[in-house]
Amino acid sequence: MKAKANQLKDTQSERDYRRVPIDRVGVKNLRFPLRIKDRDHAEQHTVALVSLAVDLPHQYKGTHMSRFVEVLHAHGHALTVADIAGMPRDLIKRLKAEKAHVEFKFPYFRTKKAPATGAEGLMDYGVIFEVNAEKDELDFVVTVEVPVATLCPCSKAISERGAHNQRGTVTFSVRFSTPVWIEELIELVEASASCELYSVLKRPDEKLVTERAYDNPVFVEDLVRNVAIKARKHKHITWFRVEAENYESIHNHNAYAVVEMPRR
Repeated sequence: MKAKANQLKDTQSERDYRRVPIDRVGVKNLRFPLRIKDRDHAEQHTVALVSLAVDLPHQYKGTHMSRFVEVLHAHGHALTVADIAGMPRDLIKRLKAEKAHVEFKFPYFRTKKAPATGAEGLMDYGVIFEVNAEKDELDFVVTVEVPVATLCPCSKAISERGAHNQRGTVTFSVRFSTPVWIEELIELVEASASCELYSVLKRPDEKLVTERAYDNPVFVEDLVRNVAIKARKHKHITWFRVEAENYESIHNHNAYAVVEMPRR
């Protein structure tokens, strides 16, 4: 005879005597379909890698992993920023925790027109929504990962012909008083580099972006400073961290810089 669900042994709720609390326990790298509102087309379909976690007091042996997935599915597939922001509270309630952590990492696509010919192509960017809740506090951080092009000012200054350039990635994380568009953060970063990237370039476009980068050389230090200055002027950004990594074209190392604004 099969045992009923409420008669099955609940091993996770048994007492643990080692007196070691756990900071985070939960599920990680769960793929989940996501429909997110965007500025360009009203809604975008993508797939997120989701991590959900709570703290675990020292007296409990384990947590109930299925409840994390239940909380995620309870919101359906059309998740909004408000749904994601509210998810840590649901985890705290369902799992009787004091702290909860939620992370959604997903590719985000934009249609970009080539600067000279207007040829269209899709560009992808990495986006991370990270939400932490503890008692009455809620902390929401949005991160964008933006590929850019940089041209070396030193190389330009000392070379008779040309200058070396490279692609790089800027990782830009913000806290905000009022939600900002993902596109707005991407554009802020792209405007700080020697030139932005495109997926489709015809010959007139290639000429234009090559010359644009040459006319606007930036070190990796310049890149993070440019982003920092723009972020400080943004009326809704209350904190930021900007990290740039250039994949050097004439060195066997990468160039790297970080600027972080203290929390207000």
